[in-house]
Amino acid sequence: MPPLSLNEIKHLSIKFSNDWVAASREDADAKTFWDEFFGVFGVRRRDLASFEAPVKNLSGDHNYIDLFWKGTLLVEHKSRGKSLEKAESQAFYR
Repeated sequence: MPPLSLNEIKHLSIKFSNDWVAASREDADAKTFWDEFFGVFGVRRRDLASFEAPVKNLSGDHNYIDLFWKGTLLVEHKSRGKSLEKAESQAFYR
C-alpha cells in the first residue's frame, strides 16, 4: 500500500474525530478506536502495536497496558470521567 498523502491523512483525521466525538466507554470502544486511529495514517495497528501488553508497574505488581508499540507509543485507554491515577501507575513501568 503506498503511503497516504498529507491531504488524505487530514481528511481521514477529520472523519475519525467526527466519528469518535461522542465515544465514552472503554470496554465498548477501545480496540475499534485504536484500529481506526492507525487507519488514519494508512497502517494496520496489528502490524505495529499490540493490545493488553503485560507490564510490571512501579509498585512491582503486574498489570496490562491497553496498547503498546515498543519504543514509540504506550496507551492506557480510560472511559470518559474515570481517574487517570491508575493509568499513570501502569504507564510508568520497569
